[in-house]
Amino acid sequence: MALSLVTMHGEEGACPQGGPRLVLAGAESAPPVDAGSPISVLQQFDAVQREMDCLREELSLLRRRDDQLNFYLQRIDEELRLAAKLQRDFLPKSMPQLGTVRFHSLFRPAGYVSGDMYDVMRLDESHVGFYIADAVGHGMPAALLTMFVKHALTTKEISNGRYRLLRPSESIARLNEALLEQNLAQSMFATALYGMIDVRTFELTLACAGHPAPMLLSEGQGFRPLPVEGGLLGVFPGEVYTDYITRLSPGDRLFLYTDGIELAFSKEPKEADFDRWQCELLQRRSLPIAQILAEFSDTADQASGSIEPKDDVTIVVLEVQK
Repeated sequence: MALSLVTMHGEEGACPQGGPRLVLAGAESAPPVDAGSPISVLQQFDAVQREMDCLREELSLLRRRDDQLNFYLQRIDEELRLAAKLQRDFLPKSMPQLGTVRFHSLFRPAGYVSGDMYDVMRLDESHVGFYIADAVGHGMPAALLTMFVKHALTTKEISNGRYRLLRPSESIARLNEALLEQNLAQSMFATALYGMIDVRTFELTLACAGHPAPMLLSEGQGFRPLPVEGGLLGVFPGEVYTDYITRLSPGDRLFLYTDGIELAFSKEPKEADFDRWQCELLQRRSLPIAQILAEFSDTADQASGSIEPKDDVTIVVLEVQK
């Protein structure tokens, strides 16, 4: 019986592109051989060689797939980081500070990008407009919706060289119709709160579209929500919004926020805890706003679930200094 080195292709049970293997010529008609004989050892070696060829080919395939997967993950990571930077570029670079009226903010996306958006803009010599919005969900779809909200919100009309500031209720109503015109999926909607303050008289006008009520912290009066309400944005055609008008006093602080802050302090994964959030804020009511926001950020980092945030968190604070 002779030994020969042949190349096998297409054999059942063999790996594709198998290499040369050692076989026994005429082995099909030969009688069984002793397990300890040199021929048996060669047959066992041949079987092991084929198994090694299969494993080597599979390992090479896995490495190629792993390289491709890493490449695509790196591209996705780079694109998401670019999207996050772009979104932050749409946020105010600096807050308008007129007279004793000051604005502060905290912006904490749950991921790369946020479903929250806010802005503070000077409307004329004596008025400042500000809003906070929250698109349903978070991540890229919600972030794209906030971009539309930012550009669709109209705060004034200009005609023949003159302008008219829109009441917040008008601005919110126009924004609602603009969203409805896009014919978005039924699951895509947003909440928003738009306000305008006269920095001379401290008269404050607010309009709400399904957003959590702002909280007013006044000296000697504690902490209370302002009674503003209205339908969600992009859901109900012809929705009528109303203006809530009040006058702030020196020392007042108005907190606008998204509902992610209530989840940030909740012990339950998907259950908001307004009482705990209010308690956290009340404990810091005598501190400067900047310190309150910094301590809140630190507290949220240490809270249960903060390694994987439950939702986007955004706070805008209007302060009338003494």
